[in-house]
Amino acid sequence: MSPELISILVLVVVFVIATTRSVNMGALAFAAAFAVGGLVADLDADGIFAGFPGDLFVVLVGVTYLFAIARANGTTDWLVHAAVRLVRGRVALIPWVMFALTGALTAIGAVSPAAVAIVAPIALSFAARYGISPLLMGAMVVHGAQAGGFSPISIYGSIVNGIVEREKLPGNEVVLFLASLAANLVIAAVVFVVCGGLKLWARGAVQDSGAEGDGGRGTGGEGTAGGANPVQPSPGGTATVTAVPTRSAGPDTTRLTPARTATLTSLLALVVAVLVFDLDAGLTAITLAVVLSTAWPQDSRKATGEIAWPTVLLICGVLTYVGVLDEMGTITWAGEGVGGIGVPLLAAVLLCYIGALVSAFASSVGIMGALIPLAVPFLERGEIGAVGMIAALAVSATVVDVSPFSTNGALVLAAAPDVDRERFFRQLMVYGGIVVAVVPAAAWLVMVVPGWG
Repeated sequence: MSPELISILVLVVVFVIATTRSVNMGALAFAAAFAVGGLVADLDADGIFAGFPGDLFVVLVGVTYLFAIARANGTTDWLVHAAVRLVRGRVALIPWVMFALTGALTAIGAVSPAAVAIVAPIALSFAARYGISPLLMGAMVVHGAQAGGFSPISIYGSIVNGIVEREKLPGNEVVLFLASLAANLVIAAVVFVVCGGLKLWARGAVQDSGAEGDGGRGTGGEGTAGGANPVQPSPGGTATVTAVPTRSAGPDTTRLTPARTATLTSLLALVVAVLVFDLDAGLTAITLAVVLSTAWPQDSRKATGEIAWPTVLLICGVLTYVGVLDEMGTITWAGEGVGGIGVPLLAAVLLCYIGALVSAFASSVGIMGALIPLAVPFLERGEIGAVGMIAALAVSATVVDVSPFSTNGALVLAAAPDVDRERFFRQLMVYGGIVVAVVPAAAWLVMVVPGWG
């Protein structure tokens, strides 16, 4: 049995054990990386740790630390109220506002994980307060980021268009952008319907009292979850939602205190630092969190305990093992095997699936950088349209970023407050699996089979 096949089978075993025995998958993956890297691939410790995602570790810790402080001093509650006022109380519009916001950020040049790191904590705080499915809100944020991710001036778009130019393939920047935008918009609409978005419309508008009460959340009524507001019929028969504070006396979440003002300034500074000055989101967030902790230690005393450490272990462990697979050539081995297939359409759909599957655990752009050159031989023969194939690869390799093992999915998982994190992880994993199974075939059917370009 080849070393590459052994490494894939070990990954399957890791998934099975983690699912059936409720062991942290990251810890299992670290052990697997040690065993496979040392015994099968003959890697030393430096080779095994080459795949450790140090940058993602800092992003997860820094962002969750900063937003834990924001939750402690009521800043996230203030932002939730602001969002309610923005849409005039229509809770059903908030997921689409978050979709549009992350899409706009990535379209103008933000790296997708940076946009998600900025928006996801606010979006999921809103979801927890008003009983919206965290899966719905998280998916809307991630798909919004990918919807704008391939604009001609975006990071992803510039990289992919640069690869196409380097490989001397025909390309179309507008088609690439519109293909990603349309695919993510359709997926977001399906998720919105399936995950209860239509029920949000039936609630009508919310009227928030502004009393913080129990952490700034209203008590849930029958049929609500996560601090949702109870639905009460109005005399005209239209359902309205009225927040019921846990206790009448409490800090006003609509009022800006000095701590909240400083926290909002820090969040704005994070956006400017990432988008304008291209600073690292994780290092910037953890620096701002330290400044806030020093100024208001009473608000941030428990913040370090609210960092999503189990999620950090899980993601870093799995990505370290994927790094071992990359070091020993497993990913290249699989891609070259598919690229050598003599039937171009079959090779195309398999490349889309490899891009989706591997990207669920690794860098989306990195995977496209490896797969587009593998597709060059049969694209040059003219049997498959290059424009459609590149668009299909781009969509397949990025929509799967809802996976909890990808950077965006990990940020969503870490940012969700007041949830059963293990259950939410499984929901994201199942949803990511459905996307991996369905979207590459759909992208191939719509973009490759017609022969675009």
